[in-house]
Amino acid sequence: MFYVYVLQSTVKKDEIYTGYTKDLKNRLEKHNKGDVKHTSKYSPWIVSTYIAFDSQTSALDFEKYLKSGSGRVFLRKRLISLCGRVA
Repeated sequence: MFYVYVLQSTVKKDEIYTGYTKDLKNRLEKHNKGDVKHTSKYSPWIVSTYIAFDSQTSALDFEKYLKSGSGRVFLRKRLISLCGRVA
């Protein structure tokens, strides 16, 4: 399985990060250890939401979409708000 995930900072609630991985648990550990430069400033992180894909191509395409302008709007309005986190 391939995962597209959205993390939310526990220290700055409006800070989110979107990524892709094959091993979600390990990847979250790396974010929280400070091994990922982009996310080290706002750690620790929690998984706000994730979506599993059978296809690597589909996962990468969806991650790319979520990082686009309309994808960020969709993410905040539909994915995150449904989970009761960042609005």
